Amino acid sequence: KLGEQKHSREPSSSPCMHLAVVACGDRLEETLIMLKSAVLFSNRRLCFHIFAEDSLKPEFEKKLKEWPSSYTKKFEYNIYPITFSVGNAQEWKKLFKPCAAQRLFLPVILKDVDSLLYVDTDVLFLRPIDDIWHILEEFNSTQLAAMAPEHEIPKIGWYSRFARHPYYGTTGVNSGVMLMNLTRIRNTQFKNSLIPSGLTWEEMLYPLYQKYKNYITWGDQDLLNIIFYFNPECLYVFPCQWNYRPDHCMYGSNCKGAEEEGVSVLHGNRGVYHDDKQPTFKALYEVIRDFPFEDNLFQSLYYPLQTKFLDTVHTLCGRIPQVFLKQIEKTMKKVYENRVIVYLGANHRY
Repeated sequence: KLGEQKHSREPSSSPCMHLAVVACGDRLEETLIMLKSAVLFSNRRLCFHIFAEDSLKPEFEKKLKEWPSSYTKKFEYNIYPITFSVGNAQEWKKLFKPCAAQRLFLPVILKDVDSLLYVDTDVLFLRPIDDIWHILEEFNSTQLAAMAPEHEIPKIGWYSRFARHPYYGTTGVNSGVMLMNLTRIRNTQFKNSLIPSGLTWEEMLYPLYQKYKNYITWGDQDLLNIIFYFNPECLYVFPCQWNYRPDHCMYGSNCKGAEEEGVSVLHGNRGVYHDDKQPTFKALYEVIRDFPFEDNLFQSLYYPLQTKFLDTVHTLCGRIPQVFLKQIEKTMKKVYENRVIVYLGANHRY
């Protein structure tokens, strides 16, 4: 299968949750920290689909082998080369960020996968993937993908102010966290602006890109917005706490769901994990990066995070630390309770 490499520590008898990511250039560390956050909190088995440039493949294998077996037994992974099934590969590769357009081809490449969660490399899970995976069960009969809005407020949203092409809804959608029923995508004829009849996903991609390439700014995300503009009934829109970005707090707090429930999935776009513009985002990234796997979550992750957050209270995003801490605290309590219950249960048997 396209030169992929499969790695598994044990037979994958239980159905797993599929997670895909595309890593090119200098995104190795970011991708590994994202995968680490997924493994730390998830309950069910995970299958990682890592699309990477050839030069990154040995690095991924080396780093993932260094993780302790108590964690590596929770997942298996495949590494795939970057491939585009239609159109000009070099053109696709250079669209917006290096290799980002690969995500458009996941339904075509992963033919044996029914459903999948795609995330950008700069995403961190602050609760189990199991919780976002359950959203698939909420899809109605026509929905085949789920994304969060690009913005909550049209007057400060990018698409509503600047887009020169069709986009979904009033503010467009952000494709950094995308839940997909690949089987439905493969079986659907999509309405489009190219011909009066429907086209399959694969048939539509390159002609659509050719038609709009002079008007798109955010590459493949714009193409997804165009597709769902013509097929709104196919999209499930999930709330902003599942794709929480600096935009949600740097102009004042504008993600009500995160204020109520806490951030579920953190998306550090704009490079905020690596500069000092949004220290709250950077703090979360660094604490998950530095967490020693076998250590106590409260001691080595939650408390350092609280301490780091004290230094960010003067910033726009740092004013609301509870938004970032709520889910992570809840998740850790559950992990702790489960371990105690399992431990007590084991002792009671004897």
